[in-house]
Amino acid sequence: QVQLVESGGGLVQAGGSLRLSCAASRSIVNISPVSWYRQAPGKQRDLVATITSGGSTNYADSVKGRFTISRDNAKNTVYLQMNSLKPEDTAVYYCNMRTYFSITLVSEYWGQGTQVTVSS
Repeated sequence: QVQLVESGGGLVQAGGSLRLSCAASRSIVNISPVSWYRQAPGKQRDLVATITSGGSTNYADSVKGRFTISRDNAKNTVYLQMNSLKPEDTAVYYCNMRTYFSITLVSEYWGQGTQVTVSS
């Protein structure tokens, strides 16, 4: 079992920045991928960014060039640096971690979410 705790959300003006953190209750060295999702009111939960254990990253088109996902395995923490924020980035942001055996999903963990609100 892995407990995930997100932090760093808040209210920011358009053009501003926030840094989200996702702290895991145990080592994440072997957990891959680790992702950030977001869900706006009345909408589905969408993938924002993913990072593998090897450090490869992938981003939704809507956040490319503005958001950066990173991981610090020594601190069991994953980050999402969000710059040039737009009102449409407003959502609850969730951390997600998955473990696989070969190509089979073994377990999946979600954090409780952290609210990001961007005012125009």
